[in-house]
Amino acid sequence: MSKKTLEKVVGKDVKPIVDEAMHKFLGVSIDELSKDISEKLERSPLLDFDIDTGLPFKKAKKNFKRQYLKKLLEVNYGNISEAAKLAQIDRRSIHRMVKDSEIDVRKIRLDMVKAYEIKQSTVASIIEDVLDDYKNVIHPVKLTEVYRNVPSVSKDILESIPEKTLTLKEAEEEFEKEYLRKALQENGSSITKTAEKVKVRYETLHRKLKKVGLI
Repeated sequence: MSKKTLEKVVGKDVKPIVDEAMHKFLGVSIDELSKDISEKLERSPLLDFDIDTGLPFKKAKKNFKRQYLKKLLEVNYGNISEAAKLAQIDRRSIHRMVKDSEIDVRKIRLDMVKAYEIKQSTVASIIEDVLDDYKNVIHPVKLTEVYRNVPSVSKDILESIPEKTLTLKEAEEEFEKEYLRKALQENGSSITKTAEKVKVRYETLHRKLKKVGLI
C-alpha cells in the first residue's frame, strides 16, 4: 500500500470519524486537533514509537529498533520467520537483533496477546498523545469524557484504515526524520546546536538532514 493510498483513506474515512467523535464528546469540532490525529495516523497508524530527543541520536535509534522489533513480534505471535519477512531482513539478523535487544520471544509467545488488541492500543495511544497537547485548550470535564471514549473511537478508526506494516528500513527512515525534525526545532533550527545536542558530527547531521528533506 502506497503512502498516497493511505493518505486518501485517512482523509476520506478516518478524519470524519475523528471529527464526529470530537463533536460528540466536546460539543464542538476542533479542526487542528482532528488534523493532528489524522496526520499521525497517516504517518504510521499501526507502528507508533517514542521520539526522545533527550537521548543522543544513536541511543534513541537503538531504543526505537527495539520497540519496532518487539511490536512486530507481538502482532505476529513471536513468529521469527514472519517478522523477518515483514521487516524484509533475514532470519539471522532478526535473531541477532532479538538477542541484542534482550527481547523475550518465549514470553511473547506465552502471552499470545491478540494482534488486533495491540493495534487498537497503538491507535488509542496516538489519539491520547495528541489530546495531551490540548489539555490547556479543552475543558477538563469534556477532555475526561474524550479520554474515556478513546477505546471505542480507536476501534472505529482501526476498522476504517488498511493495515500498514513498515519494513525495518522504512521504519528507520521515518524515525530518523521525526527525531531530527524534533531535535532541530528544539534547537532553533541551528544545525550546529542540534549536532552538539544529539552527539552527531556536524557533517554527518547535515547529510542526514538533507537526505530526509529537512534542509
